[in-house]
Amino acid sequence: MKLAAFGLLLAAPAFVLASPTRIINRRIERTDANAAQALRAAGLTAEQVDAVVAALSGTFDWRRARPGDQFRAVLRDGALVSFDYRQSAADEWQVRREGDRLVGDRRKLEVERRVEAVELRVASSLYESALASGEDPTIALMLSEVFAWDIDFYQDVRNGDVVRAVVEKELVGGRLLRYGEVLAADYRGEAVGHKRVFRFTPQGGSASYFQEDGTSARRAFLKSPLKFAQVTSGFGSRFHPLLHYRKEHNGVDYAAPVGTPVWAVGDGTVVKAGYDGAAGKHVCLRHLNQLETCYLHLSAFGAGLRAGARVQQKQVIAYTGSTGRSTGPHLHFALKRAGRFINPLRQASPRSEPLARAQLPGFREEVARLAARLDGEATVAARR
Repeated sequence: MKLAAFGLLLAAPAFVLASPTRIINRRIERTDANAAQALRAAGLTAEQVDAVVAALSGTFDWRRARPGDQFRAVLRDGALVSFDYRQSAADEWQVRREGDRLVGDRRKLEVERRVEAVELRVASSLYESALASGEDPTIALMLSEVFAWDIDFYQDVRNGDVVRAVVEKELVGGRLLRYGEVLAADYRGEAVGHKRVFRFTPQGGSASYFQEDGTSARRAFLKSPLKFAQVTSGFGSRFHPLLHYRKEHNGVDYAAPVGTPVWAVGDGTVVKAGYDGAAGKHVCLRHLNQLETCYLHLSAFGAGLRAGARVQQKQVIAYTGSTGRSTGPHLHFALKRAGRFINPLRQASPRSEPLARAQLPGFREEVARLAARLDGEATVAARR
């Protein structure tokens, strides 16, 4: 069985032990023609490459091989004794010699699941704080979603803010593989004050976040249509940068690179999804209580977005761009009530329904358990 295109170059030289054993450790790069050539360049013969591919046939799809993958081959007296292929901490394959033939299989790795408390102290951004704490920066994105109804993670974050979370982790060999759910989170900030939420699944319902008294953390609208973005132009009269005269600015501009995902700030129905000269590609949503939101200068729409479609809060409806009358990549976000533009930054939307009284005993028990973890000593992050 021949190994076809899986575009790869192997950079590091083979590491040679005293004869008769030779060990080859390599990482796959982007710039070589195909896998067969790459493996042979590492020191395997064409026959050995074919034997490895045959041994892993039906277990590993070589079309899934990608730059950054690692492999290790052990040869003794020129014969291939073993071959290991690794894509991630939880994705490894191995080939071993059994008599005159090579046998391959996926390596069974034990995944450990833990619930840990972590703490991030903001020095520049939540993302950088995650790295400084030894956490994967994915945790910053997860926390931005947990607090999306109350905190704008570009506008509201200040140096010295502290965020703690109780989070599920999956580890392999003591190293972080991925995060599960954020079970509880606490934010203490100069601009936003103290925010504290807990994940809870009501009987017969779906999981959501609630404040300590059972009030819903969810609001009708998110604080921002982007996870991380800078407001570059506010609502009201301004000198237009292209038209060169004073003109009402009926929304808020957020600077963001082209292709940044745009959230629907609330549940609604698509009333427009198209192109207009000044607005460029844009989407408008109709919400309850005569409210409408519009998202302008987009580069692309979300999958399946069309007039009449229902969308949910936090659904990615589009991607930022610079289409229409625009000086650079950004999102123009507008909010209307009964057809009249209003300032999105000054609107406080109501919270969703609180927990029913019958759910409170179970909720309080869960909160007590999680609060003890939240207020306890944070763990040192598992390094990747």
